[in-house]
Amino acid sequence: MKVKRFFASSMAEALKRVREDMGADAVILSNRRVDGGVEIVTALDYDENLARQRLGNAAAQATNGSRLAELQADQHRRLEDELGRSRNRIRDVREQRAAEGRQAQPAAITAQPAPMSAEHAFDGGSQAALAEMRAEISSLRDLFNTRSPEVNTPKPELPGASQQRLVERLEEFGLSRTLATALSRNNGKGRLDEGWKKALKTLASGIKTNRTEWPDEGGVFALVGPTGSGKTTTIGKMAARHVLRHGADSLALVTTDRYRVAAHEQLFVFGRILNVPVRVVDESHSLDAILGELTDRHLVLIDTAGLTQSDKGYQEQLIELAESRHRIQSHLVVSATSQPRIMKSMWHCYKMAKLAGCLITKVDEALTLGEALGFVVETGLPLAYYTDGQKVPQDLHSAESIPLVRLAVEKLKVVQRELALAEGA
Repeated sequence: MKVKRFFASSMAEALKRVREDMGADAVILSNRRVDGGVEIVTALDYDENLARQRLGNAAAQATNGSRLAELQADQHRRLEDELGRSRNRIRDVREQRAAEGRQAQPAAITAQPAPMSAEHAFDGGSQAALAEMRAEISSLRDLFNTRSPEVNTPKPELPGASQQRLVERLEEFGLSRTLATALSRNNGKGRLDEGWKKALKTLASGIKTNRTEWPDEGGVFALVGPTGSGKTTTIGKMAARHVLRHGADSLALVTTDRYRVAAHEQLFVFGRILNVPVRVVDESHSLDAILGELTDRHLVLIDTAGLTQSDKGYQEQLIELAESRHRIQSHLVVSATSQPRIMKSMWHCYKMAKLAGCLITKVDEALTLGEALGFVVETGLPLAYYTDGQKVPQDLHSAESIPLVRLAVEKLKVVQRELALAEGA
């Protein structure tokens, strides 16, 4: 795994440097504003298990993949800063020696002593300091480029029989192996049924949800995600709910999808039905300019193009959202029918939009719900809403962790009954 830090004056320049230096497969571990611009920490061949090994005991603080990436980035910054300080100390020592040598040169010409080797040209204390700093830099390089020594990495305890059964049940529920193992380790030491209930309770406590609804909170909210995830339909449901509660005068809709032919037609249909203005971002109208004209609206909902890293306008759209002078709260829309690996890939694709949370769609179409709930826990993204049908706006629901876990359990029971019937037949 190769980790590298980039500095640039703007997000666009930073992304360009990452693409040129690391390629399209780089994973963004963290991004933040610093004096003079932005800082991005990236990784190639990112492996969460390897990251946990390198972090050691500190990895216990990482309850999800997002927190783990932040800890990995923080460790890289500390090591890189320490390496820089060590290099500066060596440079200062060398410059001091050079200055002392120049001052002693006239006396040396007069006395004409016998030549001395480089090792003896400096006093023993300086030699020891130089050797210590060189060893320090060498050890820091080892931390950058290699795994932590196995002797320092505590071996994980082998799970007992009850813990192993709980892991299997949690995986059947839809959770990843990593999350299932963590929940089993903390909750699976007693009877299986007791451990199952405790694990589900722990899972529910790990699902962050919004305390207020967007129409009540107000502001600018953008939905991002892949094509087909349900962004536009979800915006239509939100718009209809807002109009029913607060009227049409306080709402506006915006679309940034100018990359596909007739991509915004569905949004215009919602706008005409609800009597709500719909604005399109294009070459003549920037996102910031449009949002500047809509400051009198209590709620602005932004629909975006479903682009991936290989698409032409991918970075352009992310930069629009991330660098807007308006406070845009971007939320990732994830389909409950997607595979966990695809969900995680979409998170990596869109995290540069400074995601404030997520929404789960197509809950009614998913056989199990554990995959989506596990994604929410592992990424740490607050869950705002979920949808479970095509009815507008009835099938839009505010997210609550305990009811969602109960719904996931009911879905699992349905799958188990159907499997039992199939085996019996």
